[in-house]
Amino acid sequence: MRSLFYPAYKKLTIEELPVPEINTDEVLIKVAACGICGSELESFATQSERRKPPRIMGHEFSGVIVKAGSEVKNFEEGMHVVSNSVVFCGSCTHCRRGETNLCINRQVFGMHRNGAFAEYVNVPARCLIPMHDKVDFKAACLSEPLANGVHIVALTRHLPIRHVLIFGAGPIGLMVQQAFQALSDTDIIVSDIKAERLAIAKKLGAKHIINTTTQNIEEAVTAITAGEGLDLVVDAVGMETTNSLGLKMLRPGGALVMIGLHANSKPFYSYDIILAEKKIIGTYAATQEDMKTALALIADHKADVSSWVDYYPLSDGVDAFTGLLSPDNKRIKTVIVF
Repeated sequence: MRSLFYPAYKKLTIEELPVPEINTDEVLIKVAACGICGSELESFATQSERRKPPRIMGHEFSGVIVKAGSEVKNFEEGMHVVSNSVVFCGSCTHCRRGETNLCINRQVFGMHRNGAFAEYVNVPARCLIPMHDKVDFKAACLSEPLANGVHIVALTRHLPIRHVLIFGAGPIGLMVQQAFQALSDTDIIVSDIKAERLAIAKKLGAKHIINTTTQNIEEAVTAITAGEGLDLVVDAVGMETTNSLGLKMLRPGGALVMIGLHANSKPFYSYDIILAEKKIIGTYAATQEDMKTALALIADHKADVSSWVDYYPLSDGVDAFTGLLSPDNKRIKTVIVF
């Protein structure tokens, strides 16, 4: 099978590799589309230990089942499916609670096992979500990043929220924006340093956009919230400055959700959190229920995961991937299609 292969640090190639074997609880999927995630770009650029070569990356994928193991139930050859990025055991305490993203035995495609930047990938059947035939593979593969946003909505649903600020109009920021717009009654504010990305956020429905290269974000937020401060900040960037600034702009009792992994920073003082009873919430990936909700939002056209996305064939995979790391890159999200 052809694959976009990560054989060594700083290197990507298109290579012919063996089609993976499947275990009795797995299916073999012929990949139709696979999105390139920012976490993969970051790992490649920084030579992170989180993704050690040799490896096939890729964890945002859709495709067709071409073979099913002997123990697989409810999934058969010919079915269209998407997969969670997290391979969970299904039996630990967290899995039994439905917190499959927190499985103590979890693996991630493209990190702990080979992923879907290839013509075929083997997947435990428990990770799969069936697709409706009316959903395009190129859109369905982005159920996983959208589900990250759905998960944040679920984590914060118990909080009184009106004003939500999202740091970063990259792929995850835009997915979080759309999840809140579809699933909650909130006013969305998106900030970024790139005007073209903010234009997409506005087109997708953000009530307010803030370009931090030309506007003072604290003054803008004060005006938007009539001095009350933000109910919720979602940091989809993950820098020390965005972490600390997000916490600062929260109203008393507000919450900061951290999803961006740009840097492993420590910007907080305990008094800032305690005296104003602010909350800091970590979020990681998505549960199976989040995946189902995300796929339904795409199927019902309640989330746009196509108009701002670029598509490349596998044969152009190296350029598609490395081009996203260029300082001159104008693309926001790229999907490899097969």
